[in-house]
Amino acid sequence: MKNTEKSKSKTQWHELLGAFLKELLSPVNIHVETEAKVMTESPRIDILLLRRDEPEWTVEQLALLPDGIRDTKAANILLEFKYTESLNDDAIQQTLAYDLWYKQNKKLKNEQVQSFLLSARKPQKSTLKKLGYRNTQYPGVYRSDFRIIKKVILLSLNELSNEPHNAYIKCFSSHRQEKQMAFNTLENQAYSSLTTKLINFINGLKGIWFALPKGEDMNLELTPEMLTAWGDKWGESYLHRLKPEQRLAGLNPEQRLAGLNPDGRKEILSQFLPEQRLVGLKPEEILSGLKPEQLDVLESYLKQRHKQH
Repeated sequence: MKNTEKSKSKTQWHELLGAFLKELLSPVNIHVETEAKVMTESPRIDILLLRRDEPEWTVEQLALLPDGIRDTKAANILLEFKYTESLNDDAIQQTLAYDLWYKQNKKLKNEQVQSFLLSARKPQKSTLKKLGYRNTQYPGVYRSDFRIIKKVILLSLNELSNEPHNAYIKCFSSHRQEKQMAFNTLENQAYSSLTTKLINFINGLKGIWFALPKGEDMNLELTPEMLTAWGDKWGESYLHRLKPEQRLAGLNPEQRLAGLNPDGRKEILSQFLPEQRLVGLKPEEILSGLKPEQLDVLESYLKQRHKQH
């Protein structure tokens, strides 16, 4: 985050986005580094995504990467994130410089590196025209026709589609409605596959956006650790307000019973009639756990029933 942004906000928004992407993408073998060095001694790019081993994005990786990034074949992805700044000439020049220095320092070819400028705010049409940016087949993804600027792909977070793979990064867009749709998508479709830490981070971020009075978050010096801790507390508070049936909604039987000790399972079984406990079991499954003395009792019972009939 640059000095022009620091004067407006204490929060290092690129560090929050970087921490979020690290928790999200590390499990699928994408290295994430914030303020990555572009030279031995130089300014630092906001975020570096590095595809470790695979020659192309895997299915698991594609599910987490937004349009534009998921469509590039480069293994080295440089992200310059503008949260409070609007798109301007300086932002483009800065990203181009990082792109050049990084390739020179790492001795990489053009096709091995792709730089992106992420804008939380929707760029003005006049600025897009001045910089030669045009729409692509994906909403919110812009490419420039100008020879130099074309090296930097522009992502307008507010304009990205509401596909699940865009929802993660759209949590950092500026429009309240777009953020809300992104959080709703994650809660409805993705939470079951995310780590507890990442869910807490998302909950903390959502709380900052929607729970605090408008503008108050700008006066706080937020850190990834603060967001995660707040999300954990807000999650616990939310669960305590839910009815038992609401807490269990959407969970399959195995998930509902996970973590119960034998005594806890006995308490659950006690709520059922004997014949209800055996529903769905095959005869051999019912008999498999019986001890020899129990089998003797069963044999005596069956003989008695046979005499009665």
